[in-house]
Amino acid sequence: MRPPAEKILILDFGSQYTQLIARVTRELGAYCEIHPCDISPQTAAEFAPHGIILSGGPDSALAADAPKISEFVLLSGAPVLGVCYGMQALAAQLGGTLRQSPRREYGPATIVRETDSTLLDAAFAEESALPVWMSHGDEIVETPPGFTVLATSEGVPAAMADGERKLFGLQFHPEVSHTRNGREILSRFLRDICGMSCEWTAPNFIESAVEDIRSRVGDEKVLLALSGGVDSAVAAALLHRAIGGNLICVLVDNGLLRMGEAAQVREVFLERFGMELTVAESAGRFFTALKGVEEPEEKRRRI
Repeated sequence: MRPPAEKILILDFGSQYTQLIARVTRELGAYCEIHPCDISPQTAAEFAPHGIILSGGPDSALAADAPKISEFVLLSGAPVLGVCYGMQALAAQLGGTLRQSPRREYGPATIVRETDSTLLDAAFAEESALPVWMSHGDEIVETPPGFTVLATSEGVPAAMADGERKLFGLQFHPEVSHTRNGREILSRFLRDICGMSCEWTAPNFIESAVEDIRSRVGDEKVLLALSGGVDSAVAAALLHRAIGGNLICVLVDNGLLRMGEAAQVREVFLERFGMELTVAESAGRFFTALKGVEEPEEKRRRI
């Protein structure tokens, strides 16, 4: 599917919250895609994002082998928002000073406003302090040249910005519900900093995907491996809406599915939605290949 003109690139550094960042971004009306943090400059340039969000991650920005932010990100001119590890990586690569925190911080915290900012003002409203959710083991001692400290937590920078280069960092997680007005912070980044209209919706995505499928497939047929999981089920629903009877689904019943899962797939996709579905009864073949094998990785490889 061709993405819309306005889009956010989310670079994943391994955070448990990366998918949540994407979900909230979409719910705020912005199309986004998650890509690995080591995305190639060519792929990133072709994506042409209106803004870039750097996720958190389990690594320490102090480590020699810590994941680095791509040169493209820093030179693209697109606004950048680093969250947790994303903020620390920005600081480390741009000349700031970091240290290992005396104690790993995980849970509720309070940040204090240090200066007015487009990014945080709406979240603070008339208050000077804001409850947030932290999850980190390092802290920034000194921000890089050109950055202003927007907020602190126990005297340590919790938010920073370089307005001229449109680079922003948050030590806390605005995407989780534990951060008060966190969605407002992300909304300000999308609308006021990235200049997005935020009019993308899931129904728009469906319509666009269906049109794109029809233009690609034409009168040809499509063979879909249908497992009954979320990914293949959504793909089946979109394809069936787009090309109807030209979709052929195949479910491989390897004998290792959940109890009743094959029957459920038949009931939903064949009987309820009227899709063409073939169930390949292959349990015997898989059981033969697995006979006598106890090592889990070898089982996975054979499956």
